Amino acid sequence: MTMGSERATPRNRLAVAGARATTQAMLRDQPRGDVIRNTLFAALLLLAILIALAGLVALLIQAFAQGASALSIDLFTNGPSSIRPESAGFRPAIIGSLELIAGVILFVVPIGIGAALYLEEYADKTRWWNRLIEVNIQNLAAVPSIIYGILGLSFIVRGPLDLGFVLAAGSLTLALLVLPMVIIAAREAIRAVPDSIRQGSLALGATKWQTIRRQVLPASIPGIVTGVILAVSRALGEAAPLLLVGAAAFVTFDPEPFSGGYTALPVQIYNYATRSQEEFQALAAAGIIVMLVVLLAMNSFAIWLRNRYEQRW
Repeated sequence: MTMGSERATPRNRLAVAGARATTQAMLRDQPRGDVIRNTLFAALLLLAILIALAGLVALLIQAFAQGASALSIDLFTNGPSSIRPESAGFRPAIIGSLELIAGVILFVVPIGIGAALYLEEYADKTRWWNRLIEVNIQNLAAVPSIIYGILGLSFIVRGPLDLGFVLAAGSLTLALLVLPMVIIAAREAIRAVPDSIRQGSLALGATKWQTIRRQVLPASIPGIVTGVILAVSRALGEAAPLLLVGAAAFVTFDPEPFSGGYTALPVQIYNYATRSQEEFQALAAAGIIVMLVVLLAMNSFAIWLRNRYEQRW
C-alpha cells in the first residue's frame, strides 16, 4: 500500500500540473469581457475579506487600548464586585464557562457523532422520515440563538425536565444550539472517507459495525474534532440563551452544575460593560481580550488539527 502510494505521488502531481496548465490556457482564451468580470468579482471578494479583517483588527485594538490597564492575574483569581472595580475579576464566570463547555462536550459528542453515523451509514435516504430529519438539522443550524434560549426555558428549565435555573440547564441549552453544527461537520467528515475503504473491509470479512469502528471513524476523527471545536467556540461566546435559562449577571461564588446560581464569561462582560464607571469599562474590555484569546486559540487549533491530521487517501 505504501509503495503504491509512493509510485502514485509523482503521477498525481503530473496530472495536477497538466490540469492546471489546461485551465490556465482556457482562461487566457476567454473573451475580454469575461476576464474583466472575473477580475472584478475576485477584487470584490478580496475587498470583503479586507473589510472583515479590518473590523476584527479595530475590535482588537480598541479592546487592548481600553483593557490593557486592567489585565492582571486578579482577573482569574478574584470574584466580581459592584463597588470596587480595582479588585473585581472573572473567577466565577470563567469557572462557569468551563463547566458549561464541559457539559456541552459531554452531550454533543456522543449524540452528534451517533446521529451522523446513522444518517450516513444506516439511514435509508428514500424514506421520508430520514429526509425530514436531514432537512430539520439543516434548518436548525440557522435558527437564532435566542430561540434556543426560549426552548431551553420552556422545556429544560421548566416543562418536562424542570431542572430549574441551574448550570446543567445552560449546558443542555447550549448543546442544543451547537448540536446541528456538530452533526453536519461529522457527516461531512464521514462522507469524505472513500467508499473503497468500506468495501475493502467488508470484502475481508468484517461486519458493518467493525468497518465503521476500525476504518471509518479513525479516518474521520480529524474532521469530527474540528467541527466539535468550532461548535464549542460558538457556545463559549453565547450570552443571549444563557440569560433566559438562569445565568445571573452577578455571582460571587463558584458555580456548581446542579445548584442554583451561575454565570458565564460573556454574561459577566455584559454586566461590566453596562456600568458607567470607566474602571468597569476597562474590566469589560479586559474580559473581551481573555475571551478573544480563548476563541482564537480554539479556532487556530481546529485549523491546525485539520491540516495536520487530515487523512490523504
